[in-house]
Amino acid sequence: MSGRFGDLSPKQAESLSEFRERIQDVLPSLPAHHDHYLLRWLRARNFNVQKSENMIRKHVEFRKQMKVDTIITDWKPPEVIEKYVSGGMCGYDREGSPIWYDVIGPLDPKGLLLSATKQDFLKTKIRHIETLQRECQRQSEKLGKNIESITLIYDCEGLGLKHIWKPAIETYGEILTMYEENYPEGLKRVLLIKAPKLFPMAYNLIKHFLCEETRRKIMVLGSNWQEVLRKHIDPDQLPVVYGGTLTDPDGDPSCRTMINYGGTVPKLYYVQESVKVQYDSSVTVGRGSSLQLEYDVPAPSSLLRWQFASDGADIGFGVYRRTKDGRSQKVAEMMQVLPSERYNAHLVPEDSCLTCNEPGVYVLCFDNSYSILQSKKVSYNVEVIPPPDEEMPTACSSGDLTLQ
Repeated sequence: MSGRFGDLSPKQAESLSEFRERIQDVLPSLPAHHDHYLLRWLRARNFNVQKSENMIRKHVEFRKQMKVDTIITDWKPPEVIEKYVSGGMCGYDREGSPIWYDVIGPLDPKGLLLSATKQDFLKTKIRHIETLQRECQRQSEKLGKNIESITLIYDCEGLGLKHIWKPAIETYGEILTMYEENYPEGLKRVLLIKAPKLFPMAYNLIKHFLCEETRRKIMVLGSNWQEVLRKHIDPDQLPVVYGGTLTDPDGDPSCRTMINYGGTVPKLYYVQESVKVQYDSSVTVGRGSSLQLEYDVPAPSSLLRWQFASDGADIGFGVYRRTKDGRSQKVAEMMQVLPSERYNAHLVPEDSCLTCNEPGVYVLCFDNSYSILQSKKVSYNVEVIPPPDEEMPTACSSGDLTLQ
């Protein structure tokens, strides 16, 4: 049995009855009371009534705290978010579910996080989700059947290192966690198109924020992605740029009145000079000396990421790889991976990464040898991200692939 209305086992039906009885006191605080809605919470917790009750009670508190019931009418995102966060709702799939587009390439994560707060981004996403929920309700009434989930199209063209900047991943993770905890079963399918080689690495960074059921709904489409989209969406509901016939009233094939394509955030929107980062470690690099940090990278194509800030003055930084075993090898004898340069990390924290083409011991060297008077305190985070699982596809040339 699917656990959906009209397809319940006797035990599932009993759980639904018990669940409804146990949450009588909070039903008035929920956006819907019907069985379709309550079953979403039960399916999210495999029909464990106690876990489902805990989940929905936390959601009620979430709605109060974030003022969700009035967030569409009483709260407006900052101008920079409205202009430069890409995406939008456009059309309906063949079953009548709303379609939301996330357009990754034009996003400027650093510019956005320097121009608005995490709370602004969280509230904006809640606003989007609530808008889609209301659209599902309108479609249910219009079509005479239950519409409770959306089709999400992820356009990954242009996905780059700027998108896997750690503060951006952390913010996105918080949004995904919020979604998973408060809008169960809200996704029907996720169709991911134009995925570049970097995509598996990016997916590895965010997949632990997703429940197993959500992961199963993600399909990476290959070169025939337009054909696959048309299997799920009628051409007149699909923008021309995505293989359909839909345009804006003025003939724009990108449907820009419905889908925002973002762009680089102008610095006039910046409200802070840098994103606040919590560092895991700090060291003092003595005057006229250097400090080496070693990290084992066991597999090729791993990602080495770092963030650091210095106190009071600049600091030299470079990355090397040992070419022989043992710790006696000097930096000058190692393979230079990233040339040493002086960074004004006391003014702007450094945040970068590199793909390690070869396995081995990588050495991050903080260089203060040029300073004969001043020691430097350096705070830093370093992370080795393993390559994607072998079964994880980057794309497929035909058919749909489901991510795990």
